[in-house]
Amino acid sequence: MQGLLASIALALFASVAAAEDLASVWRGKTVTIVVGTSAGGGFDAYARLVARFMGKHVPGNPQIVVTNMPGAASNTMAGYVATVAPRDGTFIGAPLSTQPLAPVLEEPGALRYDHAKLAWLGSANEDVNLCVVRADSPARTFADALRMEIVMGGSSEISQTGYLPVLLNNTVGAKFKMVFGYPGSREIMLAMEKGEVQGQCGMGWSSLQTQYADFLARGRLNLLVQERIRGDPDLDRRGVPVAGDFAPGPDQKKVLEIVYAQEIFGRPYFVSSEVPKERIEALRKAFMDTMKDGEFLAEAERAKLDIAPIEGEAVQSVLAEIYASPEDIKRKVRDAVRLKR
Repeated sequence: MQGLLASIALALFASVAAAEDLASVWRGKTVTIVVGTSAGGGFDAYARLVARFMGKHVPGNPQIVVTNMPGAASNTMAGYVATVAPRDGTFIGAPLSTQPLAPVLEEPGALRYDHAKLAWLGSANEDVNLCVVRADSPARTFADALRMEIVMGGSSEISQTGYLPVLLNNTVGAKFKMVFGYPGSREIMLAMEKGEVQGQCGMGWSSLQTQYADFLARGRLNLLVQERIRGDPDLDRRGVPVAGDFAPGPDQKKVLEIVYAQEIFGRPYFVSSEVPKERIEALRKAFMDTMKDGEFLAEAERAKLDIAPIEGEAVQSVLAEIYASPEDIKRKVRDAVRLKR
C-alpha cells in the first residue's frame, strides 16, 4: 500500500513538474504570430484579435505580437516559420487559407519547405469565398459571367485572388479576364472602386460583412457566386448560386471539391512540427481555449469577425487526406488553376 501511495505521489509530482517546465518555456517570452498577408485585411484582423487573448491561455502567459510577411500566397511566411524562425513554440504562422493546399496546387518540388512538417493548431472559422463585382458590372449573374468577359483583379497567379477565378474559367467556363499585381484583396477592392477592374474572387463572406458592410448595405457590390460545392444557408437565402452546381462532370466537381476544401480552414494557424510535441499540444489547447474565451468572443462579435473554430487535429486530418489524393487528380487540380496560354 505504501508503495502504491509512493507511486501516485511520484506521478503527481512528475505531472506538476512537467506543467511547471512547460510554463517556463513561455514565461517572460514574446510569441510572434507571423501573418502571411499585408496588414489591414481579414486574415490580419483575425490574427491581431487572437494575439490579444491567446497569451492568457498559453502556459507562462507570454506576450503575443503580430507581424506581417506577405509573399508567394503566404508560402514566404510558411517557409520562414517552418525552417528559419526558432522552432521552440515562439513563432506561429497565420497563412491564407490556400496555403495549406500548396502541395497540391504547386508543382512537386516547388516549395522551399516540407509542407507535411507543419503542425496545425486549428482554424478560427470556416469561411465562404465569393466572387464579387461592382454593382454596375455588365455581369448581373454568374450565368452572365459564363457568356461575357469580366475583368477581375488578382494578386498573382498563385494567390487565392488569382487562381480561384482561373479555376472557374477552366472548370465551368467562366470568362474572367485577369489583371494581376495587386498586393491583396483590400487593394483590389480599391481598384474596383476606381473602375480599374470590375471584381474579384476569393473574398471571404465574413470579411465582406466586416470590412465592407457599408458597400453591401448601399448595394455597391453584387455577390456573383459562392466558391464552394454546397451552399451557405445565409447566402442561399440571398439567392447567390453555388459554383459546384455549374460543374459539367464528375472530374470537374472533384477538382472543385479539393480546392474548395480550403474553406474548412478559413483562418488557420500552425507551428513548425520541429516544435516539441508537448508544446504543440499546449498551443493547440491554448488556441481552442481562446476560441471559447468569453471576452474574446464578445470582442469578435463587436468586430463582426465570425468565430467557428476547428481543432488542429481535424485540420491535420483533412489535409492528410487531400495530400494522399491520387497523382492524376492532383495533376488535374494543378491544370485547373493555371492560366491557359
